[in-house]
Amino acid sequence: MATDLHGPVTTMATATPDAVRVEGLTRSFDGRAVIDGLELTLRSGEFTALLGRSGCGKSTLLRVLAGLDREIEGTVLVPKRRAVAFQAPRLMPWKRVWRNVLLGLPGKPQRAVAESALEEVGLGHRSGAWPKTLSGGEAQRASLARALVREPDLLLLDEPFGALDALTRIKAQQLVAELWQRRGCAVLLVTHDVDEALLLADRVLVMRDGVIAHDTPVGLDRPRTVGAPGFAGLRSRLLTELGVEQPAAPSL
Repeated sequence: MATDLHGPVTTMATATPDAVRVEGLTRSFDGRAVIDGLELTLRSGEFTALLGRSGCGKSTLLRVLAGLDREIEGTVLVPKRRAVAFQAPRLMPWKRVWRNVLLGLPGKPQRAVAESALEEVGLGHRSGAWPKTLSGGEAQRASLARALVREPDLLLLDEPFGALDALTRIKAQQLVAELWQRRGCAVLLVTHDVDEALLLADRVLVMRDGVIAHDTPVGLDRPRTVGAPGFAGLRSRLLTELGVEQPAAPSL
């Protein structure tokens, strides 16, 4: 099932190969188009990373897909079941971790539902803790559990590792890769980190001037390392697309 975020509700068969379809999407602020006639298709079960300079509209696009920004022109089709995790975990400090995981779920879900999701992200032992007692990595795991408990067909990640230290970041990346392979949902990861995009994604997009300016598949075997054959070439190409000058090869 899919929802048209601008206009009447539209449905697609659940077996469709596409998780997201965006046609002619425009989002303006004070008369300036941050997203300008953008076209995008995300395939079901695919892990996609979105790169771009600060202010290019990456997070705005993610908010549109999440249904958090509806002041748009164009057509956006997304699954009804979708979830988002941000860089800041956004946990309510007055609610214990398991209650945070259940926030926003319809009906009266039981604690066991939250604890199952927390076990999946390796945080089952902290289900009854207060958010202020969690480390940065633990808080981000709680945020992921809150997204996963919704059984999403589309998982939207807005720089979820940006505030973590280097070691915790690596562990969080590995966790997300494992969760994606286990769940099989489509994932869109917004990030500034080219290496992170190449380590995790099947496909990397570069956003520029309000549109998707570059789209490349990542045909590297998993699990991946930065030293894998082909990694350096893809990294160099993406940095060039992002406007980062590459050092000239030394002359012999």
